[in-house]
Amino acid sequence: MNITLLPQNKKNRRHQLLAVTSGVLLGLSFPPFHFYLLAFIALIPLFYLFDRRNGLAEINRITYLFAFVFNLITLYWVGSWTKDADPFLMISGTVLLFFNPLLFLIPSSLFYLAKKKIRRNLAFLLLPFFWVSYEFLYSVTDFRFPWLTLGNSQPYFNSFIQIADLVGVYGLTLIIVFINYFLFETLRNFRGNRKLADKYFTAAILFFIVPIFYSYNSGNYDTSDGKPVTVGLVQPNLNPWKKWDAGNLHEQINLYFSLSQRAIEKGAKLILFPESALPVYLTAPSYWRELRHFHQFADTNSVYLLTGMPDINFYDSLNAPPDAKRIKNSDRYYTTYNAAYFFTPHKKGIQEYHKEKLVPFGEKIPLVEEFPFLEKFFRWNVGISSWNVGEGPVNFTLSDSLKIGTLICIESIYPEYVAEFVRKGANMLAVITNDSWYGNTSGPYQHAAYSILRAVENRRWVIRDANGGISCVISPTGKVTAETNLFTQTVLVAKVYPESEKTFYTTYPYLIPVISLAISLLMIIFLIFNKEKKYAP
Repeated sequence: MNITLLPQNKKNRRHQLLAVTSGVLLGLSFPPFHFYLLAFIALIPLFYLFDRRNGLAEINRITYLFAFVFNLITLYWVGSWTKDADPFLMISGTVLLFFNPLLFLIPSSLFYLAKKKIRRNLAFLLLPFFWVSYEFLYSVTDFRFPWLTLGNSQPYFNSFIQIADLVGVYGLTLIIVFINYFLFETLRNFRGNRKLADKYFTAAILFFIVPIFYSYNSGNYDTSDGKPVTVGLVQPNLNPWKKWDAGNLHEQINLYFSLSQRAIEKGAKLILFPESALPVYLTAPSYWRELRHFHQFADTNSVYLLTGMPDINFYDSLNAPPDAKRIKNSDRYYTTYNAAYFFTPHKKGIQEYHKEKLVPFGEKIPLVEEFPFLEKFFRWNVGISSWNVGEGPVNFTLSDSLKIGTLICIESIYPEYVAEFVRKGANMLAVITNDSWYGNTSGPYQHAAYSILRAVENRRWVIRDANGGISCVISPTGKVTAETNLFTQTVLVAKVYPESEKTFYTTYPYLIPVISLAISLLMIIFLIFNKEKKYAP
């Protein structure tokens, strides 16, 4: 009996090794590693297993192993694991490592169904669309965390990503999966059918070189006829866990304005502070002195000031919005937001933007509207786990011809959402964030790198201000023209140029996801109405 089981056990171990290999290769293709070319071959071992395994459970078990290894390499940092880290954040990071791989079973399951009912080759050709469908659907659910979109592996491959102004990051995913499949078929047919292998290899080469060829003919967006704006990015490098402690508010304000003065001396006319720059509701009545200080600083120095800040609004029972929370033992209600404020010199008003794309569990409990009791069980000790959802993109206006679209933290990884700011007239993009929760891990590098893709997709300058770094300036062709190091207290001053033309992607950001979803849905409908029929491979 043991003798008959041995070959099967050996086969399973070999298959597991191939799945692990695929996960490792794909993980190493993502930032901060510069092995982006591995993404074009990483799925070949996985596709070999898709081809060899017949049952749905067999395919999904091996897919989960692949995805777990991939997630472990790329998302190990989510739990923070720093000495000051919140235990709940550690638990959430651990759960994510086991939950996120489950989402990869969507494309593998669809592939299995297609392979079972229609031709094998056609199932593989549909797989890239299944993959994009999974990535996009994940980004629109209440549990969304689309950090590992395959196209996100390529921000350092500058000559390849220029085509993103046509197809976006989901288009890059589509290309990557197709190349992997064509190379897999090349290897599969290399000995038995050399002519067919050559055809697949030619297809892989074409899918690879067309984007590169496009990059040499896509124009130069790094300079503009428009008047440049000198920006100053303030990187205070405050401990994100400690700044929520009471007693050091004025020290923090003085630090921000001291660093800002250095930027102003270098010619900065627009100053950026990071996400949640201060741990208070600045516009609340009790902080009127601090608010006045901000206005005075902008007026005295004739500078625009963009800063992240918690925001709170109060309502009576008649005017409260549906998502407002009631103050205990009162008929008053309130809403709180992770917000951005924009101060204009010599004007009393403040332009505001409320963050819409909130971090699941970190900033908003999924399904909390349907199940309010969940909020009692999930709350960070820094008090930011229950923000209200913002109302959508709002651009900050410097002048009639200059508007800034501001993304707060994780919002910068949602390509179609960023495109909304540009469609509404944003001439440049700002990202304010605080990645210091995660220490010197892959997380801050990945987050900064993904802004490169947003710059290329929309052909806009991106100015990125992070509490502890990485703060940087990115040109419309995805070149990082200036950046800071992690965990340094510094300022970064640079010139950026407003852009007004809209790219094809900016105008049609949902094109690739909609096509992929339509193909996937048609396949599902076909399978439902053709339950009995099975085609030859």
